[in-house]
Amino acid sequence: MIEPQTSLDPKITYAWRFGRFFRFVLFSIPVSLLIFSALSGLWNWKAAAFVSALYLLYGLLFALVWPSLEYRFFRYEVREDDIIVQQGVLFRKLSSIPHHRIQHVDTHQGPVERLLGLASLKLYTAAGVSADGMIPGLSEETAQSLRDELSKRGGDDGV
Repeated sequence: MIEPQTSLDPKITYAWRFGRFFRFVLFSIPVSLLIFSALSGLWNWKAAAFVSALYLLYGLLFALVWPSLEYRFFRYEVREDDIIVQQGVLFRKLSSIPHHRIQHVDTHQGPVERLLGLASLKLYTAAGVSADGMIPGLSEETAQSLRDELSKRGGDDGV
């Protein structure tokens, strides 16, 4: 049986930071330039620059600081009858996924996760076509062993 684990691999914060910083460069910087252009026509250029800089600061904080907070507040535990997943910084979400409701379990790796030796575990139930539970930032070995263990426990036969 797999030992219950309560937190993710700390390297997941690097993957989250990279993804958010990439989006920051591709999206936030051009949007801040548009904000500056639009507001400098309405106000003076100093006020437009201030609002644009605030938007960039928000984007940088979200890209660089928020992943550490997400990591700190993400917990999971594989219990005898279910899996508990807690996530959220400002708004906490606690989910319980009973083992007998799990239809199948997948592991997923993006290019950054693969580079860092991480994987995500996705849990699917009969409720829908998308993953009903996800545990990101597991080591590859932990994700594979959890996937195999949860698959062995069986799921709902649909009857």
